[in-house]
Amino acid sequence: MPDTSNTVAAPWLDPASTDAGVQEMLRMRAAIEGETGLPTTLGELVRERARAQPDALLGHWFEDGVTLTYRALDEAAERLASSLQAIGVRKGTHVGVMLPNVAAFPISWVALGRIGAVMVPVNTAYTGPEVHFVLDDADAQFLIIDHSFLETLAAMPQRLAMLADEHVAVHGGSAPAGMLALDDLARNGACPFRAPTPVGAGDLLNLQYTSGTTGFPKGCMLSHDYWMLISRGAARMRGAGGDVKNVLIWAPFFYMDAQWQFLMTVWLGGTVFVARRMSLTHLHGWLRQYRIHMCIYPEPALKQLSTPELDAQLSLRYISIYGWGAQARQAVEQRFSVVAREGYGMTEIGGGCIVPAAATHMAHTRSCGLPAAFREFRIVDAEGQDVPEGEVGELWVTGRAILWGYYKRPQANAESFRGRWFRTGDLFRRDANGYCFIVGRIKDMIKRSGENIAAIEVEAVLRAMPEIEEAAVVAVPDALRREEVKAYLKLREGLSRDDVPPERVLAHCEGSLAAFKVPRYLAYMGRLQSPRSATSAEQPLDLMAHI
Repeated sequence: MPDTSNTVAAPWLDPASTDAGVQEMLRMRAAIEGETGLPTTLGELVRERARAQPDALLGHWFEDGVTLTYRALDEAAERLASSLQAIGVRKGTHVGVMLPNVAAFPISWVALGRIGAVMVPVNTAYTGPEVHFVLDDADAQFLIIDHSFLETLAAMPQRLAMLADEHVAVHGGSAPAGMLALDDLARNGACPFRAPTPVGAGDLLNLQYTSGTTGFPKGCMLSHDYWMLISRGAARMRGAGGDVKNVLIWAPFFYMDAQWQFLMTVWLGGTVFVARRMSLTHLHGWLRQYRIHMCIYPEPALKQLSTPELDAQLSLRYISIYGWGAQARQAVEQRFSVVAREGYGMTEIGGGCIVPAAATHMAHTRSCGLPAAFREFRIVDAEGQDVPEGEVGELWVTGRAILWGYYKRPQANAESFRGRWFRTGDLFRRDANGYCFIVGRIKDMIKRSGENIAAIEVEAVLRAMPEIEEAAVVAVPDALRREEVKAYLKLREGLSRDDVPPERVLAHCEGSLAAFKVPRYLAYMGRLQSPRSATSAEQPLDLMAHI
């Protein structure tokens, strides 16, 4: 492959274009990239907003009856930062955070950011072995965990040498002997708090684990600058008219979607309404009751029963969507009088591109938009050469404050970067005006209801069963979840399906994998072929009831 480390992409957006969306994006990019004097760290952002509007409502965890003003977040983070520093958390310390959608999550995040410590969000659906892998791989020395996940922590196959009980802070319930109570730490710390070491935009803020595009979970090293840029850009693109204030967050806070939406709302001076988890049954009721202006809207929610009268009560002004078909895009516009806006992003790069508000002519297409501020794109062939307009190639991205790299993954970094360019692993094409269209994924990754599942990880768990000689895991289409997990199994000589029934396979998977990774379909093979060409000698077994 040729050396492309210093390649400069041709201008993606033509200043002479007559396309309204292109012109809006050019203006928006120039405005965002030219801003100065803004907060550069998470702690600075929250402090500035707390001074500007101390008593304004920042967060409402409506199912728990918990509210948080801007001043309350600022002061709670100060006290928690003070207490965490007192027990040994310092700049650069890695701290695991395994919390559901509770107010303690953003409080902990801001507190760690003010110290200069690094948050390691832990998926709350993980099993003991998965939690052990992430905390061990991340070199976590402290852990903030909800009491409901203590059994999962206890189910780790072995203790972590770097994580002592006295460095585990428990949220809610009673802290076991030897552990700390997070509520006490948040209540008893000093306010104001002054970090002993300055924290800057270039400091690490998150070690965000993702399956990325291949392999076991990898920690993306993300700076304060990363989060400030992508959240500020989101606020400018989604709230440019000043009419987006109430934002619904239903995604888990350990994912980047909830985190950037929270920070976006802080930039906008608005209020986040936070659900414990997504509920298609209750979604429209939440939108009406809390007069939600913006949310990520799941396509299956369009199938929920409603009436024109109820739809007219919605206050939606901006809907973010990902991967919808044209019919659904038209339906949401007709029902809610709101244009659904597509976008593209990933943990490694943050927001990559988005359909501008002025590009109404692209709203019903499958385009995911134009490159966002601080992002440069290339679409290249297998040799790293730019492909012509309309042809398919891999999307490469560069720009300010993308991930530093994967933590302790030199091989993955070597494979994922070409000089300053990050290889996304996604197949794209572009049209004459620069609008992007995602075509597919190069690498073997299953995306189930927004969750990235590495086939190699599921295959490794399956092969750990003594009775299974080989396993191949692939994605299969699913109307609700986009993709589902299907496993092809080759049993050891002399064994049959009766010897290794599906229930045993599922039970084994459930002991080592989060529920969303457990295969829904199993096919028993006489001779396993390539995962891409395998065909079952019998009908696949639908195991939905077992998940």
